[in-house]
Amino acid sequence: MGDCQSLGDCDDERVGRIYEYLDGALSLDDLAEIKAHLDGCEDCAHQYDLECVIRTVVKRSCKEAAPETLKAAILARLHESKPASV
Repeated sequence: MGDCQSLGDCDDERVGRIYEYLDGALSLDDLAEIKAHLDGCEDCAHQYDLECVIRTVVKRSCKEAAPETLKAAILARLHESKPASV
């Protein structure tokens, strides 16, 4: 396992392909290429793992409903900030 970023092999484009890999937006050949790269590149594997954690947290938070008291407080503030009708 190497640090390919220090070798100049991993650039923003390759890291961007990790996101495409996670999204399932690659061809079968590209999937195999990225998988092989992740297996051999510690830095990119770390980036992949981090993105997996972020996606899990975001998915979980999107399923949680805001408390009714928070919704009511936001609506009240919005009504307070509305300019008076002329």
